[in-house]
Amino acid sequence: CMMKIVRYFLISILVLGSLFATAYFIKTNSKSIKTYDTESPFITSIERKTVVTGKVIPEDEVEIKPQVSGILDKIFVEEGDIVKAGDLLAKVQIVPDESSLNSAQGRVINAKIVLANARLDFERNQKLYAKEIISQRDFESSELGFKQAQQELKIAKSNLQIIKEGSVGGARTANTNIRATIAGTVLEIPIEEGDQVTESNTFNNGTTIASVADLNKMIFEGEVDEAEVGKLYIDMPLQVNLGAIQGRAFEAKLKFISPKGNEDQGAVKFTIEGDVYLEDVFVRAGYSANASIILERKDSILALPESVIQFDRKSEEPYVEIKNKDGSFERSEIETGISDGINVEILSGVDKGDEIKVWNKTEPKKLGEDDEDN
Repeated sequence: CMMKIVRYFLISILVLGSLFATAYFIKTNSKSIKTYDTESPFITSIERKTVVTGKVIPEDEVEIKPQVSGILDKIFVEEGDIVKAGDLLAKVQIVPDESSLNSAQGRVINAKIVLANARLDFERNQKLYAKEIISQRDFESSELGFKQAQQELKIAKSNLQIIKEGSVGGARTANTNIRATIAGTVLEIPIEEGDQVTESNTFNNGTTIASVADLNKMIFEGEVDEAEVGKLYIDMPLQVNLGAIQGRAFEAKLKFISPKGNEDQGAVKFTIEGDVYLEDVFVRAGYSANASIILERKDSILALPESVIQFDRKSEEPYVEIKNKDGSFERSEIETGISDGINVEILSGVDKGDEIKVWNKTEPKKLGEDDEDN
């Protein structure tokens, strides 16, 4: 009887073990096989761009400065006015230097004394010559002295007038009149009536009365990083977008690349300039702008989305996983070319008909997952 009980017990254990193994096998094989989306290589064109931040400024901006020092008496224009070369912008009132004024007045007085003495000498010699008491040579000498004294007085008076008024009476253009030297738009008038101004000379830049520029001739000015400046060349096409004019791009042409770089926050940058073709659009000086520059372009090349490219953790070399006929994926080392940040050129390692594994596709969250995470 005991043997039967043991036999039944062993049989029960075997039956239960078989049922457990069967259930485990069914559960394991009932899991869904994980599938991946795939991408195939395609033929496209890729261009590599860089964006340069800068501004649009006039090609020629001239600062108008006075020829004499004094007080700004009157301003005849306002900022934004359009002027021609020679138009009167402002007038300066001379404030003569006391020492120079006294010296000039002294020269006038002295010239008058000399002239009076020369006149007496000339008139006396003229009478003597008429009576043939003196020679013609002596008479002509006195006459010359009289004329020289007249000229010296005239020069002394002119110098005094220049010191007082800034110009000689009858002059076509007085130095006190500040006129535009070029045609254009008045951009800025940094001073006001009554301000003291200083003349421009060898030792002093002088006070700026107004800034004038032709707003029909604008250029883009920006800075390029040293890693990209070597790929630029003169007459290279640019596409300029202005912050103040949305939805419109302007064509430009690179005309200047600075031969010297400037360090900015640890990076060396080079200034570039380009002529901007504005057509019939009015652009104000100083608009912020971005210029797109195509550094490299390739047409009809084999490419893949950058999202399917993987990188080896040790060697950091790129590779992809290609789908086999049985559904499995096989790793393949690849060589890449240029990239625009979305697609990348494939030089080797992949054929056009291959199916490439999309390894990092983001799965959408199911409803309620956020609540469970919290």
